Amino acid sequence: MDAPIPILTTARLTLRGHCLDDFSDCITLWSDPVVTRYIGARAFTEEEIWTRLLRYVGHWSLMGFGYWMVRETATNRFVGEVGFAEHRRDMTPSIVGMPEIGWVLTPAAHGQGFATEAVRAAVDWGDTQFGRAPTVCLIHPDNAPSLRVAEKAGYRERVRTTYKDAPTVLLER
Repeated sequence: MDAPIPILTTARLTLRGHCLDDFSDCITLWSDPVVTRYIGARAFTEEEIWTRLLRYVGHWSLMGFGYWMVRETATNRFVGEVGFAEHRRDMTPSIVGMPEIGWVLTPAAHGQGFATEAVRAAVDWGDTQFGRAPTVCLIHPDNAPSLRVAEKAGYRERVRTTYKDAPTVLLER
């Protein structure tokens, strides 16, 4: 799976694969408690963020899909991350084998429609890669903005469940 990571563009955004130079932006993003309040409910350590970066690169290499770094095209400002993963989560119902989309944006990028724009670009790319196979996402039930983004991208609630002792909504497209 050594194909190059595709670069996606939207009206305002450029989505590209991660590189080592992105680590500082990843640290800023994932160590912010505003960003992580619905994702683990705590800021991530530098070690955990490093592992996340390696996981992004590994997904593309082994699975042929993964996460993109999202930047505002006009300014090159870091906006966040979006992409698909196979986390092999230990949860019920099982979603093993189903590409799971996720997204996270910097607080400065919230409320500007960037999440919807980036997710739609990723979903469009996923439609060409995964065909009719369903994709899923997990969202904390209190995360109303992400639930709206998922709905706009065509995801519908499948079930409410728990993951790592936290309530979660499993959505499917």
